[in-house]
Amino acid sequence: MDSNRKDRREFLRSSLGTAAVAAAWTEVAGRSIVTAQEKPQPAAPAGPPRIKFAAIGLNHGHINGQCEAVIRGGGELVAFYAKEPDLAAAFQKRFPQAKLVRGEKEILEDKAIQLVVSASIASERAPLGIEVMKHGKDFMSDKPGMTTLEQLAEVKKVQAQTKRIYSILYSERHENRATIKAGELVKAGAIGKVVQTIGMGPHRMNPKTRPEWFFKKAQYGGILTDIASHQFDQFLWFTNSTQAEILASQVGNVNNPQYPELEDFGDCMLRGNGGSGYIRVDWFTPDGLSTWGDGRLTVLGTNGFIEIRKNVDIGGRAGGSHLFLVDNKETKYIDSTGVELPYGKRFVDDILNRTETAMSQTHTFLAMELALTAEKQAKRLT
Repeated sequence: MDSNRKDRREFLRSSLGTAAVAAAWTEVAGRSIVTAQEKPQPAAPAGPPRIKFAAIGLNHGHINGQCEAVIRGGGELVAFYAKEPDLAAAFQKRFPQAKLVRGEKEILEDKAIQLVVSASIASERAPLGIEVMKHGKDFMSDKPGMTTLEQLAEVKKVQAQTKRIYSILYSERHENRATIKAGELVKAGAIGKVVQTIGMGPHRMNPKTRPEWFFKKAQYGGILTDIASHQFDQFLWFTNSTQAEILASQVGNVNNPQYPELEDFGDCMLRGNGGSGYIRVDWFTPDGLSTWGDGRLTVLGTNGFIEIRKNVDIGGRAGGSHLFLVDNKETKYIDSTGVELPYGKRFVDDILNRTETAMSQTHTFLAMELALTAEKQAKRLT
């Protein structure tokens, strides 16, 4: 069997992102973990489809969660295209309702399709999104939505010209129930004025499951561009910042010299007009953890703080999306399992109504601008 195809298939199965969009079956420390790929598709809302959409580029397993979010919002997945036969076959098994077409052009020129979603190789997302917008369609990218500041500038230019939506699914916020609940609590004043966020994004590498592009900086963009885009998004959201600057950042290959272009550690300190932030991301999740990464977010306020354990509670509670609130009266755990995931419905609303209820275009681009700037300015660890 072709080793590259095998790597791509394993990557699709093992790296689907946050707990809500989690990876496929895996074995860690002798424990089997069942995840989203084995679960049935989300039920579409009752009634006729609200929009028709398609997928182009299946190189990251996040594509499953992207499609599921739009389906929850009332979208009908009608077509898809991938250059890689193995990735196409896996996707068609997961979404049998979608037709595999012969090329991107067939989707781009189909006037019935209103939205294209993509989790292609990271450096290829912005060029694709530009073509999608020029063809009069909205676009949803996996993160990162672009890999250079030059790509960001071109995307912003075309978006302004076409007035199409260029969304990036920052799934650690939009697809994590505890993070959504925390946002509601913060907006309601539960911890007073937000002072700082601390975002941690550790990951397990599993290098044998990663495709070649994962180790090439020109294609994945660097660790702060890639993983930390989640944390920049959350910083802006929880501090309600509309402007921000990078104070300091650093990246390095600390323990993987066999992959010279890989960055396995990065951190950043930043300041916005609504608060301060610190971000740390890495590829050092040990095999003893029962999931791919102990993602955490702490939101410090003047009257308390919130801590979110996104994927696992190492204290013993099952599952993910754990929320802890400490204020001047008590310390309590808040069950977030019943919290609605609103992004998909709001995003489809925005496509139909030309509104910005899911996420503003300014916020979408600013989160990536911060990530790209932090990456570009980062000092190199030696």
